Amino acid sequence: MSDAPEPDSLSDTPLSAVQRWMQAVISHPEGVESGLGSPDAREHLSVDPSQVEQVISPSQAQTSVERLAIYANAYYARLLECLGEEFPVLKQTLGDETFDAFAFAYLQTYPSRSYTLNKLGENFPRFLRETRGEAYADDESSTDAAAVPPEDVLGWPDFLVDLATLEWTFTQVFDGPGVEGQPLLSAEQIRAIGPEAWPNVRLEMVPCFRLIALRFPVNAYYAAMRRGEKPDLPASAPSWVAVTRRDYVVRRHDLTEQQFTLLSALAAGETVGAAIERAALQPDTDVGQFAKDLSLWFLDWNINGFFWCVLAQDAE
Repeated sequence: MSDAPEPDSLSDTPLSAVQRWMQAVISHPEGVESGLGSPDAREHLSVDPSQVEQVISPSQAQTSVERLAIYANAYYARLLECLGEEFPVLKQTLGDETFDAFAFAYLQTYPSRSYTLNKLGENFPRFLRETRGEAYADDESSTDAAAVPPEDVLGWPDFLVDLATLEWTFTQVFDGPGVEGQPLLSAEQIRAIGPEAWPNVRLEMVPCFRLIALRFPVNAYYAAMRRGEKPDLPASAPSWVAVTRRDYVVRRHDLTEQQFTLLSALAAGETVGAAIERAALQPDTDVGQFAKDLSLWFLDWNINGFFWCVLAQDAE
């Protein structure tokens, strides 16, 4: 049974309880009227929808519910604006109206539950993946709009999932911990590791380092859109991207599958030798070329701040 005060005792109700009640009402995904009767609202203030005027006074032009609806509309408008800022290229790709429709549906499925807006979009790629079939059904350009392709057949909804995944990774890297002002793995530290010891070394990646495997070349598409170009939606093709941050700037690096495999192994804590062996097992590997590329890769990755320090050296 709720301990929330009844309307006739509102004069003794703490302002904080009224504020929490109002938040529950205006943020309810099904609207103000549903919010008034929701358990979340009644936990703070037990107000029947017919008694809401005892909490929110009506104006000459609007009822209490209509006044609450203004705040609810403003609340969702702000959340849609924030999502548009988190996924700017996705919004450009879809257009404002379509993006807002997707975003509003997302907020109904995954309402904001955090005190910070930093987590607002964390489930957006997941939502787009879950609604993949609905996206096909709404595609008026399809000759058979109701026919959803098999899971192994990729189309534009899958491209949108990849694009959202890339943009959300940027947000995570930008808002997460970094190494600004802290020393990274230096050339001197690298030279101090003898060639014979390298296979047994473990490297620690910087905390803002992320790796993404994608089904479309979305990084190239993203870059073109940010340059103001209007590229066509690319055909499906596997792509791999490393994302990190230097001096508070998010940086993107396209990778080959072999580079992705090697870096994934290093990030998982494998030794350099084990990671190299795993990458060398990729199909069609030219061992001679691979050996030449390795030193250039590690030099480039170290210059770009992928590694924080030598974590350990395993005994031979």
